[in-house]
Amino acid sequence: MSNPQQLRYSKEHEWLSVAEDGVSTVGITEFAANALGDVVYAQLPEVGDTVTAGETCGELESTKSVSDLYAPVTGEVVEANQDVVDDPSLVNSAPFEGGWLFKVRVTDEPADLLSADEYTEFSGS
Repeated sequence: MSNPQQLRYSKEHEWLSVAEDGVSTVGITEFAANALGDVVYAQLPEVGDTVTAGETCGELESTKSVSDLYAPVTGEVVEANQDVVDDPSLVNSAPFEGGWLFKVRVTDEPADLLSADEYTEFSGS
């Protein structure tokens, strides 16, 4: 499993794209998707919601368990991935592509986000 170098990662296993015009894309890592098992339901934050770094903002339900989704940054949600709501298995099949979860206009970013290499070491993935 390979963690894309251009992304940053949280210790809660979310990834974050580099902001374009202040907006970053958020998803869960392949490591987290594999640990969850087959995702069957996604509750994502809604457009206009404010998310806070380190706090829950949704959940993913799999055949194994229910897992909280944590915001890796603080900001306003500008888009939720309706494709994932309609077909949650995208989280498993394409966690770094079509399985992204939401986009957020970042207002604050914690200093403890990890590089791909740091996340790989942290997760053992």
